[in-house]
Amino acid sequence: MTFRRFEDIQAWQTARRLAATVYKVTQNDRFRKDFSLKDQIRRAAVSAMANIAEGLSHRSDKEFARFLVTSKASLNEVQSHAYVALDQSYLDQHDFIDIYTQAQNGSKQLAGLISHLYGRRKDKTG
Repeated sequence: MTFRRFEDIQAWQTARRLAATVYKVTQNDRFRKDFSLKDQIRRAAVSAMANIAEGLSHRSDKEFARFLVTSKASLNEVQSHAYVALDQSYLDQHDFIDIYTQAQNGSKQLAGLISHLYGRRKDKTG
């Protein structure tokens, strides 16, 4: 599995959709007034995308995998922030599930890619 462009990576596409969803739901009146939480969840969503793109540019499996692990952590951060937003009634149940599920799907996609990269590294080292 070789990628020439980060846009071809399914996990990046999922992270992009998640970021769009996060930006949309954080526009509502109550959520956007909580500047700290709004900024944190947005930064985490953008970080998930950015780390996939940045990791691919390093062109080594080890470095790429390291950035994917960071991206996966950012997706977990989005999920955690979504709980806070739900508890503060900034999100309704539908939006919470949408964000949580998108982040979970992206995390699963990244886990598969990380496993593939680590397996490929073992094949190279014998």
